[in-house]
Amino acid sequence: MLTQARILNWLRATEPARLEVLWRLADAVRRAHVGDAVHLRGLIEISNVCVRLCGYCGLRAPNRAVERYRMSSDEILACARQARDFGYGTVVLQAGEDPALTCEFVAEVVRRIKRETGLAVTLSLGERPREELAAWREAGADRYLLRFETSNGPLFDAIHPPRGAREGEPRDASRNGAGLATRLDQLRALRELGYEVGSGVMIGIPGQTYADLARDIALFRELDLDMIGCGPFLPHPATPLGREALADEHASEPSKGRPAPDDQVPGSELMAYKVIALARLVCPRANIPSTTALATINPTRGRELGLSRGANIVMPNLTPTRYRTKYEIYPGKACITEDAAACNHCLSRRIESIDRVVGQGPGGSPNWRARMGGES
Repeated sequence: MLTQARILNWLRATEPARLEVLWRLADAVRRAHVGDAVHLRGLIEISNVCVRLCGYCGLRAPNRAVERYRMSSDEILACARQARDFGYGTVVLQAGEDPALTCEFVAEVVRRIKRETGLAVTLSLGERPREELAAWREAGADRYLLRFETSNGPLFDAIHPPRGAREGEPRDASRNGAGLATRLDQLRALRELGYEVGSGVMIGIPGQTYADLARDIALFRELDLDMIGCGPFLPHPATPLGREALADEHASEPSKGRPAPDDQVPGSELMAYKVIALARLVCPRANIPSTTALATINPTRGRELGLSRGANIVMPNLTPTRYRTKYEIYPGKACITEDAAACNHCLSRRIESIDRVVGQGPGGSPNWRARMGGES
């Protein structure tokens, strides 16, 4: 069993020869437990409206530079049909926390997708009441993605002001990790409702230490996750964390209250690969994507390197191009000008270039199947 101390040791490793051992081990575990197929999840960014003030996200409510949009049910269904025609087994409906995406609206969209395409449906719509999560599961939703971002409770609270907070209000120190507890309760509720449960972290959040990140990875195993998404922190200049991070680049000392430079996790490409590999080792049967953020940092080989170091999922973007540039969680996101057909062709070619095969069918998590009594 990979202990937290050993995880921490790997996170601090820098020697190329030693890291090659980690890459080979993660790739072998991936091959043994989820095989060589790379499953394509068609991403549909259905709304960029959000009521939250998360300190790192370009969609945060106070960002008035964002031109907001919300797709209609017919627009969403057109994208789902495209996914079916491309041979994808799953669509992912992603949005900010948008109150206009009501329980009834989402449930009907899910029912239509299932009825008209037969695709698996993953939802990533933020924190929602249990009764809504239950209604969407009953409507046919298969999976839910909700990243906990960090297992450090005070850090979570600092970057996730509570719903209803106002920009510029001082942080309520009495919360003492209450936001993280709520997020973890949501993940447990999703598991109880029978969803395939996905979560994950942001790598290199200002204030995140190596010990924090080692605990994050150990928490993947404790939560018994079916899907794990890990991406580097990419600063957005219209966010508090982005402004602080960009200021720290030019400062001689870190901001007050921040870890010493040698204990602050970098939001680097290399660190992202380490987390993917370690996630594979602690959750061998989980589905793990090679993320768009990796492709943003390294457009030439980022996705391929992620796939060769433990990942088995990629998420081609099906969002209509007129909306894609408006879904700016971080700046410079890869593939925002490609149409869906070009994105599909590009990713299929990249998968074949590393001697992997494009997966067929919904590509559900072997971990979820085993938990629900099916074959692993």
